[in-house]
Amino acid sequence: MGKIVRSSGKFVSAMDHRLEPGPKNWADLQVAYNADRIVLTDVARAQVARAHDFLMEVVASGRTVYGVNTGFGQLANVRVGSDQLHQLQENILRSHAAGLGEPLPPEIVRWMLLFKVCGLVRGHSGVQPETVDRLVDFYNEGLMPVVPRQGSLGASGDLAPLSHMCLPLMGEGELMQLDAAGAWVARPAADVLEEKGWAPIALGPKEGLALINGTQMMSALLAHGLQQLEHLWDKAHGIASLSLAAFEGLDAPYHPAVHELRQHQGQQASAARMRAWLEGADFLRETHEWVQDPYSFRCIPQVYGAVRTALDRGIETLEGEATAVTDNPILLPETGEVISAGNFHGEPLALVLDHLKVAASELGTMSERRIFKLLSGTRGLPPFLANDPGLDSGLMIVQYTAASIVARNKMRAMPASVDTIDSSNGQEDHVSMGANGGLQLLAVVEGTREVLGCEFLSASQALHFRETPGLSNKQAQWLSEFRNTVPPQMGDVEQSSQMRMAIAFLRR
Repeated sequence: MGKIVRSSGKFVSAMDHRLEPGPKNWADLQVAYNADRIVLTDVARAQVARAHDFLMEVVASGRTVYGVNTGFGQLANVRVGSDQLHQLQENILRSHAAGLGEPLPPEIVRWMLLFKVCGLVRGHSGVQPETVDRLVDFYNEGLMPVVPRQGSLGASGDLAPLSHMCLPLMGEGELMQLDAAGAWVARPAADVLEEKGWAPIALGPKEGLALINGTQMMSALLAHGLQQLEHLWDKAHGIASLSLAAFEGLDAPYHPAVHELRQHQGQQASAARMRAWLEGADFLRETHEWVQDPYSFRCIPQVYGAVRTALDRGIETLEGEATAVTDNPILLPETGEVISAGNFHGEPLALVLDHLKVAASELGTMSERRIFKLLSGTRGLPPFLANDPGLDSGLMIVQYTAASIVARNKMRAMPASVDTIDSSNGQEDHVSMGANGGLQLLAVVEGTREVLGCEFLSASQALHFRETPGLSNKQAQWLSEFRNTVPPQMGDVEQSSQMRMAIAFLRR
């Protein structure tokens, strides 16, 4: 199988990718994610081996080092005997695999695996080369560990989720793989390893801690959210342009000079996107008695531009975090130091994830307002876009559902990062709650997709009442594709199935 999950949830083929240690931009990260296989370069292998050799020297010296020959968290002051170091690392994976809830989607677990490998090959964690190779094997063979989504406080990294992700290294836990029908099936990791002829990894000093300390779940949620939101941001402009045509709106608010004066790059990008959708549209040449449109049409660049800026900030943060060393303690073979610090703290991610929740919610909030306007019975459109108003209710309740989703999104967009609860008997006394923010982002993005689907359905139906809608070629082609899936309604129909088809269309 060895293929990669995109946002559509399907695997697509790509070439092998040579994974070098060090920073990568968003495009590079997506290339690695979309590769059939990742292959560690000689430099990456040398970095891993150097850190492991250094760690073995530290262990042999008898120095007391947190997580190497001590307990964890509030038990850091308990020294562990040299004959128990192997058991110590296995114990931490088992005891910390305490997650609950539905498993994370495989496409997110794939990001987690990629980011964990990217951090380990930097050569400051001390794991065995065999351990990194096995994680790469899981990635390349499309074997996604089963990771319950709830359990991380986003402080000492994503402890519980990463423990579940790494249990299969020891032949414990579960692995998911695609069956012949294309469905994900979970199997005991022990069975999969035996089938592959792979021996379980015997964890060495610090390995368990290195594997489960880290921000890879939060980073994966951010990466997946960015993929989804970039896709929706583009589609939202196309849908908005169709609503503008249906509402017989004006294009003056998208004039480039207006947005150059505001000096926000995201706003300028949004206005340019609207102009691209509207280029050549005949409806814009008509004159109307109205000289201004409501804000949900007139201020699209200001709002959607701010969303673009939030996306760019999220990308910047991910580029810094995806290949970072975020476990503890950090090994510095070049200076002979072992430093216990806090790179696992998720605050940089938590704040950005909360920001993206708000941005994603705003995409949907403005979309719902345009639905409301299209159904309002103004500008020559029938009330609720009904073919026979009174006898028919048209799309009246579509707006109700969109409004309820928008309200739910607003609740989920409240910041998770302002919360903190003591853990580990007060040793870990400030936590980021970034994982909760990331999980909420998934839900908000899905809700926004649903609202945009409702707007697409409404815009298509509204244009059904325009004899000569005067669309641009780009608009007309996309609307035609949509109507091949979701044709205009000639009378009242069961709306839920229409809405689901519209939402599915946006997943393409």
